[in-house]
Amino acid sequence: MSTLKDLLTADMRSALKARDELTTSTLRMALAAIGNAEVAGAEKRELSDDEVLAVLTREAKKRREAAAAFANAGRTEQADRERAEGKVLERYLPKQLSDEELAEVVAGALAAGGFTGQRQMGPAMKAAQAAVAGRAEGSRVAAEVRRQLAAG
Repeated sequence: MSTLKDLLTADMRSALKARDELTTSTLRMALAAIGNAEVAGAEKRELSDDEVLAVLTREAKKRREAAAAFANAGRTEQADRERAEGKVLERYLPKQLSDEELAEVVAGALAAGGFTGQRQMGPAMKAAQAAVAGRAEGSRVAAEVRRQLAAG
């Protein structure tokens, strides 16, 4: 059975043979982050595909934030590099929800849980995050949950 980590390793080897420096270095960095996550904690363990996706999502978010920081500092070359690395990582992530799709999923989760007010933000966020399942960044989900709870 092929795992996401195996796919990343195979793609890195292919990029290495093709002398694709950007893809090679990006996947090498992603595999290192996965390795670090595997040894974090009391004992080394294999990550599930969902946990590997979570690591890749974190790494993609770091790239977006770094690109924005470099762009704001006027360092366009570094910003472009970070964006390019983010694009490589996005190949392995689930398709992100549009704003309309996100609103629909969050509305369904809030209705299913019976959440109506701002006081229920914590449990509502937990339900919404479970429904979204990594297809939208946490800050987008939180903003949508807040908006719908305030309107409801």
